[in-house]
Amino acid sequence: MLKVYNTLSRKKEDFVPVKPENAKIYSCGPTVYSFQHIGNMRAAIFQDTIRRSLKFLGFKTTSVQNITDVGHLVSDEDEGEDKMLKAAKKENKDPFQIAKFYTDVYLQDLKQLNVILPTFMPKATEEIPEQIEIIEDLLKKEIAYTTTDGVYFDVAKFPEYGKLSGQSLEDKQQGASDRVEENTEKHNPQDFALWKFTTGKNSNHIMKWDAPFGEGFPGWHIECSAMSAKYLGSEFDIHTGGIEHIPVHHENEIAQNTCSGKVTNVKYWLHNAHLQVNGEKMSKSAGTAYLLSDLIEKNYDPIAFRELVLRTHYRKSLNFTFESLETGTNNVNKINDFYNKLDDLKTTQKDTNEILNSATNQLENFTNSIEDDFNTPKAFASLYDFMNDFNKLTQFSQEEINTAKQFMEKLDEILGLLKPKTKTQIPQQIQDLANQRKDAKENKDWAKADELRNKIQELGFTIKDDKTAKEGYLLSKK
Repeated sequence: MLKVYNTLSRKKEDFVPVKPENAKIYSCGPTVYSFQHIGNMRAAIFQDTIRRSLKFLGFKTTSVQNITDVGHLVSDEDEGEDKMLKAAKKENKDPFQIAKFYTDVYLQDLKQLNVILPTFMPKATEEIPEQIEIIEDLLKKEIAYTTTDGVYFDVAKFPEYGKLSGQSLEDKQQGASDRVEENTEKHNPQDFALWKFTTGKNSNHIMKWDAPFGEGFPGWHIECSAMSAKYLGSEFDIHTGGIEHIPVHHENEIAQNTCSGKVTNVKYWLHNAHLQVNGEKMSKSAGTAYLLSDLIEKNYDPIAFRELVLRTHYRKSLNFTFESLETGTNNVNKINDFYNKLDDLKTTQKDTNEILNSATNQLENFTNSIEDDFNTPKAFASLYDFMNDFNKLTQFSQEEINTAKQFMEKLDEILGLLKPKTKTQIPQQIQDLANQRKDAKENKDWAKADELRNKIQELGFTIKDDKTAKEGYLLSKK
């Protein structure tokens, strides 16, 4: 039985989907006004892990991740400069061009991290009618009201406001003085914008749409209510996001969902913790808000970053250092070297139950770890224990080799660390030198063997003696 930590109940719960053997997941996606830093990439890998794990455990999954390309203000509140417009002014481009460019970059980052895309990735600008419909409904129910600058949700009309964060409305209102600006027409300081009119500071807003209640653009939170209802229905199973979404964005989303009746039940709210750099908060001014491209420029494989993320449980703060990324690089190489070596092993007629038993036991352990709130750090132990069991043997049957390959591929359905195998073409000259070295070693001509090894290295290849390999050695390009 899969158990997940539900932020709403603040405890682990058995995962019982709305529809048996089906899992519906909504994940908060990026605001595409700029490049996404590696903290955003941690969230993407977390979401990917959930989708992969549910499929691994036998669930049919439908997943949605939104692309926010409008309506998200710099302060993440209802006042301030729109992030899309700020980027458009800075780069002297149309905001729609900005959105497309950074969406494409984000999708390329996901591909390099071996993230499997969700079933749907709707954009906020393409779902405006659905957002307007919810706002109209809330206005009719007098849960929303109109001011000179927009339409606002009246949080006092929703008694359960604050249940996700555990903060009462009074507690939240005490902190309202920290906001950038406050609209004095609002009924409560905590009321949030559903729609902003193209008036006043927003009179020249480029991204705007007609609506029955006035021309303008949607607030940040409304898109998630509209998209989740459209693609997943009135009830779905899992909603994910970063812990920063808990006190504002997800509280507001729950209020909209419940009061509009568009989404009547989200069973499990799952949140990933932040990523720090060298034990401190990421900072653009300090140069630590790294992008995936920054890691690639330093010759790190994105899959090494994926491994680093999976090595820490999603609910724990992840401390990024380049030392930890080096460890990730070594671990990924170790895993892929083991997997790729399986095709080069010489086989015997010997057949035991050792590998089959190890694969069966470790797959069970791996599955138990995943069922414990997606505990990928613990799951890694099963992978390495199996590799150690296999490496203790010096003779293998073809069945044992096949079992090992199937085991690695099964675990990788979640881990996503195996890279496409590219068979290095070994030039005939190098192959001849390797065979000559093998003959020299058999004749105990150690000086000649060393000379030939050095020659192979000078030509850009490495040779490693391995009694389990078909040829007794392994050749690879440096």
